[in-house]
Amino acid sequence: MSGNTILVSTPSEPSLWERRVAELRFSMETHDTAVVVSAHGELDITSSRQFDDRLSEAAAASDQVILDMSAVDFMDTTALAVIVTHWRRQAEEGGVFLLAGARYRYTKALWITGLADRLPMYDTVDDALAALAGTGSGAANGPGASQPGEPEASAS
Repeated sequence: MSGNTILVSTPSEPSLWERRVAELRFSMETHDTAVVVSAHGELDITSSRQFDDRLSEAAAASDQVILDMSAVDFMDTTALAVIVTHWRRQAEEGGVFLLAGARYRYTKALWITGLADRLPMYDTVDDALAALAGTGSGAANGPGASQPGEPEASAS
């Protein structure tokens, strides 16, 4: 019986059918009395538990939490639910939950659902920190800007 040899080469680049997903990473930093949680990567159903855990850790450490979304590449509605849950919980307990650096291209769910107009959002972490310190311009997006963290702020 003679055998045939099949040579298989492995391409160094992913094919059009492959997609490499960057690993989701979180970092937490304390700034005075606030905790900044930075998310890097995709916030979706596969990472929602880890995302919830990181925000819970931050809330346990401070009543002032800033979520830095400047390095978020994608966000689905499960991540949005986690954000809303923590925003409401912080507000109910007299705390503040601010978003910073959310980019429309990657976090469309905030705008599609109308929550971008309700959640206190800042362009940068520094802007959010300045708002907490009372030295900011108050330039948060949405009607809740004058009362950061208040989920019941009414839209006019």
